[in-house]
Amino acid sequence: MKNWIVVLLIGLLCGFAGAENNAAEAADAQATAPRRGTLYRVSHQGNTSYLFGTIHVGKSAFYPLEAEVTHALSRAAKLVLEIDVRDSAPFQAALYKHGMYAHGDTVDRHLSADSLNHLRQALQNFNLRFDQVERMKPWLLANMLIGLALERHGYRRSQGIETFLLAQADKQAKAVGELESAEYQMALFDSMPDAMQEQYLRENLAELGDGQAIRKAQALIDAWAGANGEALEALLQESLQEKTVSSEFTRSVLLDRRNPEMASKIEALLKAGETTFVGVGLLHLVGETGVPGLLRQKGYEVEKLY
Repeated sequence: MKNWIVVLLIGLLCGFAGAENNAAEAADAQATAPRRGTLYRVSHQGNTSYLFGTIHVGKSAFYPLEAEVTHALSRAAKLVLEIDVRDSAPFQAALYKHGMYAHGDTVDRHLSADSLNHLRQALQNFNLRFDQVERMKPWLLANMLIGLALERHGYRRSQGIETFLLAQADKQAKAVGELESAEYQMALFDSMPDAMQEQYLRENLAELGDGQAIRKAQALIDAWAGANGEALEALLQESLQEKTVSSEFTRSVLLDRRNPEMASKIEALLKAGETTFVGVGLLHLVGETGVPGLLRQKGYEVEKLY
C-alpha cells in the first residue's frame, strides 16, 4: 500500500496540529448534507459509543456533516479522537524526536545516490530546496510530499474531519479525549530501520511521479464522500495485496497493531458509562479486523447505521 492511504489513515503531516478552523465556518453556510464516511453504534449494558470514520484532509464542500452524524455527536458527553490536533506542542515535540535527524546529521547520509536523486527531483517539483528538508527522515519526507500533492488538488489539513468535530465539541462544551498520542503515532514510523525507510520513500516517490498516488487517494476520498462501503472494502483489499514495504507496514503496524488497541480503549469507554462519539481514520472501521468487527467478536452489540 502506498503512502496516499497512510496520509488519509493517520494525521502525521508536518503542520497538521493547530490547523485553522475553516471547516467549521463552512458548516454554518450549508443547510443539508449527504452521508459521508461510515457510522456505527456500539452498545453495552445501556451504554453507547458512536464510531465515525474520518479522513485527515478535507475541503469546505464536505461540510456540514449529515444530520445523523451531528445528532450522534450532540448526544455524546465526550468526543474522542486518535489525537487532539488543536495542541501543537506535543505534535512538534514528537515530530522533532521521531521525524528529524540530530543536528549535524542529514538525510543524504542515509540514502543511496539513486534514492537521493529521486528525492531531489521530487523536491524540485514542489519548489522546495534540499536544505529546507535535509534533516527530515525518509518516512516524514514521504508523508510530507504526499500531503503537499493532496493540497495541490484542493485537500487541506485545516479542513480535515477532526477539525470540524472539534469545533462542534467546543460549541457544545464537550470534553475531548484521545485514543493515542502524537508521540505514539510518530514512534511507529520511526521504528522502521534505515533500509526500510528508504524503500518506503522510493515507493511513494514513484507513485507521486506517475500520478498513481493522487488517483488512488481520490478514489478513497470519493468512497468516503459517498459513504460507499463496498468501494472502501475493495480499495483496502486491493492495496493490502501489494507486495511493498508501504503495504506491509500499513497492514502489520498501522492496522493490525492499532485496531485491537483502539478496540480495547473503546471497550473501556463503553464500560465507563457515558455516551461517547469516537472519530478515527476510516480504514480502522473496515473489514472483519476493523474496530467494529473486533468489538463484535468480543460480544458487544454493533450496529452499522450506514
